[in-house]
Amino acid sequence: MDTTQSPARAVSRWFSPAETPEDTRIRVFLMPHAGSGAAAYRGWSRLLPAEIGAQALTLPGRQSRRAEPLPVEWESLLDDLHRAVLATLDDERPYAFFGHCIGAMLAYRLAVRLEADGDPPPSLLGMSGWSPKGFFRAPAGHEKLSMDEFGGLFKDLGAFPEELWSDPDMLDLVMPPVIADFRIAVQYEDDDAVVECPLVSYAGQSDPLLVEPDAMTAWAGRSRRYLGHQEYPGGHFYVGEHAAAVMSDFSRRLMRVTEDR
Repeated sequence: MDTTQSPARAVSRWFSPAETPEDTRIRVFLMPHAGSGAAAYRGWSRLLPAEIGAQALTLPGRQSRRAEPLPVEWESLLDDLHRAVLATLDDERPYAFFGHCIGAMLAYRLAVRLEADGDPPPSLLGMSGWSPKGFFRAPAGHEKLSMDEFGGLFKDLGAFPEELWSDPDMLDLVMPPVIADFRIAVQYEDDDAVVECPLVSYAGQSDPLLVEPDAMTAWAGRSRRYLGHQEYPGGHFYVGEHAAAVMSDFSRRLMRVTEDR
């Protein structure tokens, strides 16, 4: 993290909004899919009860942080994000993580680290569209893939409008963060870590990146308080259509696990 900036300024780069309203009792950090940032969760705050305030993550090198270098190392990125989360937590309000795809990977590993370091842990993890087992593996030689070849890997997932693929200028803008996040994700090595906090998982019924039919069942062994799995019609980006249903389920569970605080 850039220590030449004030803590408030540093946090504001990572989360949008940088603060939640003071009357929110609970906070949820929303972590987006590869290549995206806070814009992936535009409007999601309206899907939550008034007592839950949402803050969406933007990693370096995209959207409001386009002028910054893209991340290149998994551990360095996790270190920076860990510091940013700690800088914005307070002692009064419980918080949760909800992540989709690489956002779920980051949220899970953050929870593992926070618990291991004795920091205030999340009250709930929401894992969407990614599993530590049975998920898409990078093809051999992925280091040498061109931007067009990377585009071929992602085109059919439905993350971007069809017209983007015929617009070279837009591809030059959109694809570098996608590729950077892909290269970050392939560095991840799973260690079967278990978290103490509650965890609930979500997925699209026809997600092509969940290459094993029972991939999401891996989460049952990753939390000592696993709350189950929910599926919705659609592929990897099912959340675009089912955001309201997912957030309704997630917020209901979050209020339940924090009701005694």
